[in-house]
Amino acid sequence: MHTTVTQPNEEPLPRRSDALRNRERILEAALSELTRSPAVPLSTIARKAGVGQGTLYRNFPDRESLILEVYRFEVQQVFEAARHLLDTRPPEQALREWLDRLAQYASAKAGLADAMRECTRAPATPARWGHSPVTAAVELLLEANESAGTIRPGVTPDDFLLAIAGLWHIGTHDDAHERARRLFDLVTAGLMAGAPGPQPTHCPSGPPTGRPTGRPTGRPQASAPGKCP
Repeated sequence: MHTTVTQPNEEPLPRRSDALRNRERILEAALSELTRSPAVPLSTIARKAGVGQGTLYRNFPDRESLILEVYRFEVQQVFEAARHLLDTRPPEQALREWLDRLAQYASAKAGLADAMRECTRAPATPARWGHSPVTAAVELLLEANESAGTIRPGVTPDDFLLAIAGLWHIGTHDDAHERARRLFDLVTAGLMAGAPGPQPTHCPSGPPTGRPTGRPTGRPQASAPGKCP
C-alpha cells in the first residue's frame, strides 16, 4: 500500500497566517485588558480577541505565559517603531515620535505591573527581556541623528536612558502625557545643544565655489555649518 508522506513545508500558508493573526489578536487584547485590570479572566481576553478559549490555550497554556509574552510583545513593538520611523521620517522627527511611543509603552508597563507581580516572583526576567530591544532602538536613533548632525556627538544609549529615567516614575496620572512631553522637551533640547548640523561627506579640492580667490580681506571667515572650509 502506498502511503503519502506530507512534508512539514507543505502546510498551507493561509493556515499559518491565520494562526499568526490569532496570536497577535490575543496579545493585543491581553495588553488592553490587563492594563485596565490585572485580574481580567482569560475568557474575557479570548472574547475580546475574537477567538475561542481553545485557541487561546493552544497559544498560551497558562496565565503566566500569556502575561510575560504580552510584556515581551510590547517591548518588541517599541524596537520595531524605531526602525519604521527612521525609514519614514527625518532622524530628529523619528526620535521625538519614538519618545511618544516609549511613553505609551511605559504606561502599558505600569498597567501590567500588578499582573506581572501576580504571575512571577522573578521581576528581573521581564526586565531583562525588555532591556535589549529598547537599548537597540535607542542606539539606532542616536546613530542616525549623530550622522545627520542633529544631536551633539558622543551620546551613548546609557546616557540617553539615564536622561529619560524620570519617565518610569510618571505613572498613569491624568497629566501623565503632559509630564512626559515636558521631560522629552528637556531631553531633546539637551541633545540638540551643540549639534554640529549637517556635515559634508566630501569636500572637493581647491577653494569652495563662491568665495573670492584674490586679495585677502584681512580677517579669516568662518565656515558655515555643513560647508567645506
